[in-house]
Amino acid sequence: MVANLNHVIDQVVKDKGVDRDILVEALESAVLSAANKKYRNTRELEAHYNTEQGEVELFEFVTVVDEVQDSYKEIDLEEAREIDPDVECGDSLGMKMDSGSFSRIAAQTAKQVIIQKVREAEREGVYNEFKDRVGELVNGIVRRYERGDLIVDLGRAEALLPHREQVPRENYRQADRVRAYIAEVKMSPKGPQIILSRTHPSLVIELFKTEVPEISEGIVEIVSCSREPGSRAKIAVVSHDPDVDPVGACVGMRGSRVQNVVSELRGEKIDIIPWTPDMARFACSALAPADVSRVYVDNEEQAMEIIVPDDQLSLAIGKKGQNVRLAARLIGWKIDIKSETRAAEIEQEENRSAEESEAEAVAESEEQSVSVEEPAVDETPAPAEEEE
Repeated sequence: MVANLNHVIDQVVKDKGVDRDILVEALESAVLSAANKKYRNTRELEAHYNTEQGEVELFEFVTVVDEVQDSYKEIDLEEAREIDPDVECGDSLGMKMDSGSFSRIAAQTAKQVIIQKVREAEREGVYNEFKDRVGELVNGIVRRYERGDLIVDLGRAEALLPHREQVPRENYRQADRVRAYIAEVKMSPKGPQIILSRTHPSLVIELFKTEVPEISEGIVEIVSCSREPGSRAKIAVVSHDPDVDPVGACVGMRGSRVQNVVSELRGEKIDIIPWTPDMARFACSALAPADVSRVYVDNEEQAMEIIVPDDQLSLAIGKKGQNVRLAARLIGWKIDIKSETRAAEIEQEENRSAEESEAEAVAESEEQSVSVEEPAVDETPAPAEEEE
């Protein structure tokens, strides 16, 4: 039995990934709980695991006294000296007990304690393993659907792919492989909860890191990313090596690298745009494939007014405004797009309004400058009356 107990501990540690000290503590707690249940908490007991003998030893502690009043917690001095000749009154004497004679109920209690401790340690181990992996890609196997949410088996743990984090046109069946982004790891009353995402913009970044060695090595950097899951994404890239073309590195030979990412995203289109600190030039690139005529930049408001040829307006805006919306998210600025005809009309209206305002101001100033003449006053003294 000694060898079997040590073997069982080693096997549980290996299979469950539980720390050995935690498992030993669980065994000690289980034996102590069973003993207290057997003796109805009337004695002071301690349990210690003996590694050499491979068993949990149970000790009862009693106080040495001259006159015993509580036989469960006290022992007579004479009787105590039969066990330890050097003991004195007031000392605490520990005696080893037989831990193998527990009742069925006590043994069941010990089993429940061990199961609970192992489960808690297993949950804690899973949480500690995944809490530092937020932002990573993981591969899992689809197990089942629960109210629209997808349960994914990651090996040591099950993760949740919520309905809101799923791409609408993607469908999965049981045992399908799924690759997702770890968006959040939190501890709940039911254990660690790992939240996955297929819609997060960082999913695109992480996929490019796996496909493009220059990105993983830090030569090429993805500065920003905007995405409408299942439809289109834009990424802005910059190279820290003048000899490396960032767009070419991400596209790959004959488009092989970007095509692998597109395949993983089930056909989602990806625009790769060179990043530049010049925001006007960056905005023009972000609106590709549309051509841009003029750009007016407001640095304080972080807004831009972009003028495009009339035949490029619909292309710049995109289907349902998608192109300009993704471009605005990519650069982080507000974008207002106008056609050249509309811009000219607005300019004419502004000039007309300015002329009218100027004319009104001139007329008002002329009215204020006109002086009103007052009637002249005759200051000639009146003739004096003659005296009679």
